[in-house]
Amino acid sequence: MRQLVSRFDSGLGHGGIHLNKPMMKYFDKEDILHLVISDEPQSGSMELSPNITAELNDNGELIGIEILNASTFIQETVLDKGYAKELSLSNVQVS
Repeated sequence: MRQLVSRFDSGLGHGGIHLNKPMMKYFDKEDILHLVISDEPQSGSMELSPNITAELNDNGELIGIEILNASTFIQETVLDKGYAKELSLSNVQVS
C-alpha cells in the first residue's frame, strides 16, 4: 500500500477545532483520503454522506475525516465545479 503523507499548518482551525497534529494521508490502492485533525483515539464516527465519515473522540469532537473514492470526490467536488483554476490546480489530473 502506497501512502502519501502531508502536514498542514498547525494552530487553531475553524469552528474552535484545535489542529494539534493535522495530517493528510492518501491510500492509493484503496482510493481513500484520510484527514487527521488530532492524534486522539477514535471512539466513534458519523456518516456525513455515503463516502464521507467524520471520526470522533470520546467527547464527540471531530478528530478526522475519511473520504472513500477520493479521486471521484476530488473530480466532482473540486475540478468539475471550476474551483481548480481558483486553487491553482490546473495541472492536477485525476484518473
